[in-house]
Amino acid sequence: MKLHSLALGLLLSLSSMSFSQENSNSNFGKGLINTIGKDSTWAMKVGLRTQFLSGASWDNGNDTGLTNPEQNFLIRRARLKFDGFAYTPKLRYKFELGLSNRDLSGASTFTSNAPRYILDAVAMWNFYENFEIWVGQTKLPGNIERVISSGNLQQVDRSLLNSRFTLDRDQGIQLRHHFKLSEKFLVREKFAISQGEGRNITSGNLGGHQYTSRLELLPFGTFESKGDYSGSDLKREKTPKLMVAATYDSNQNAVKSRSNQGSYMTNDISFYETTINTFFLDAMFKYNGFSLMAEYANRDAKDPFAKNSDGTLTGDEVQVGSALNLQTGYLFPSNWEVSGRYTHIKLDEVITGKNPETQYTLGLSKYIAGHKLKVQTDLSYLSVENDVDSLMYRLQLEVHF
Repeated sequence: MKLHSLALGLLLSLSSMSFSQENSNSNFGKGLINTIGKDSTWAMKVGLRTQFLSGASWDNGNDTGLTNPEQNFLIRRARLKFDGFAYTPKLRYKFELGLSNRDLSGASTFTSNAPRYILDAVAMWNFYENFEIWVGQTKLPGNIERVISSGNLQQVDRSLLNSRFTLDRDQGIQLRHHFKLSEKFLVREKFAISQGEGRNITSGNLGGHQYTSRLELLPFGTFESKGDYSGSDLKREKTPKLMVAATYDSNQNAVKSRSNQGSYMTNDISFYETTINTFFLDAMFKYNGFSLMAEYANRDAKDPFAKNSDGTLTGDEVQVGSALNLQTGYLFPSNWEVSGRYTHIKLDEVITGKNPETQYTLGLSKYIAGHKLKVQTDLSYLSVENDVDSLMYRLQLEVHF
């Protein structure tokens, strides 16, 4: 309740403040409030977005047909966003607060028993030519699907590859740089050193630190409106555009089962620590309404079995394995889009006890005002080796001011 009161107070304060500053009106989806200081030494854009989701699922009972039906309505995401610059356009910032139950989940002793309100709180300083340093909490430079905003997805939500392998957000420092090999060929390098336990951790660093490196190659030049990090080809690229990238992440003495995600691995003394390495290879291609995204992920660990001080197993283990995700779509001139996705997850069965999973998803989207106002629906079939298959249907409305 306090957070919602604070959010409302911030909006009211900014609204009143804009009367004494230079305020530029924006079109729908370009920010709820856009304010620039009279001396042009600062700027702020305030945005608000939410996703209304309805879903249903069934188990495939084979001879008995679909069984165990479940249905729910959900405020999937509700977020308040602030971004702009301070003192100089070379020093940018971004703050994003999560207001929905899903956004706030994860309260524990590691977050001072408080909900995880903060998604992003990061300052970005272009300190020299093409070099930029980021400080704070934000997404690590991991797999492309995760770095694409949840408001800019091609389907209702991200794939199983992302949910099992993503690095997500963390607290630390990032260094970013880009250069051109030719008139069009762009190369981007991204490096991060982070705490290694995810977002909003207040208990101090356990284990070691996390090191992430990502290299991106764009041989045909940049995408329109940063389309390499947005689902669907809404800009209908006039020439083929491609990004191929690789990420390597090493979480030294990690204490969580999925690098900086998952559950803490405890033992009879404190926490079990082991180094976890994650590798991503991904690509994005767009041309004239057609889009294709491909991802491969692999995770291994120095010793995946959590142990007590006497060498006995605790029952926890690192979720090691690999995954493949392929997703494609075509946007018609009417701004209706059909999309398809294939995802295969293969965790190490001996270590994790998990069977291989394959999911097929067919999606349909209507973009009313691009990603800022859209309706999306999809149907997924999940096949689990030697286990029960399932069917899932989802319908979602996205509104982004």
